[in-house]
Amino acid sequence: MPIRIASPQEHLKIDKARFRKVAESVLANEDIRDFEISLAFVDDATSQRVNNQFLKHDYPTDVISFPYSAGKVLQGELVLGVEVAMREAAERGHDPQLELSLYVIHGLLHLVGYDDKDPHDRRMMRDRESEHLEILGLPDISSGTEE
Repeated sequence: MPIRIASPQEHLKIDKARFRKVAESVLANEDIRDFEISLAFVDDATSQRVNNQFLKHDYPTDVISFPYSAGKVLQGELVLGVEVAMREAAERGHDPQLELSLYVIHGLLHLVGYDDKDPHDRRMMRDRESEHLEILGLPDISSGTEE
């Protein structure tokens, strides 16, 4: 049940223990016991390249989820935009690590089956994000996140 964390960027020191805890909490509270998850904290150039390559959006983004599951083990990767989080956090007046925690929660919810394509599903996802932030003892910043 590994959670692998990579941070090939130099804009923000990533607290790997914090994000491991966030991921473990979300997965446990979504009743996921068997998993192999990778978190990649990347710069704008990498985020934009991945977003363009896989989603045909030519701009950096907050989080992209890649589900790889086969069988009973949840497998996937999250590509998390560090510079996007830094800008968003500055604009909204909170810590970039908190913003990135929300991105981890959001991305993992995608991996376990939540979607945010229509208003009803988006509301359900936001509610679930709020619940996970509360479980982790973090402020609820979920209402301002859009994909």
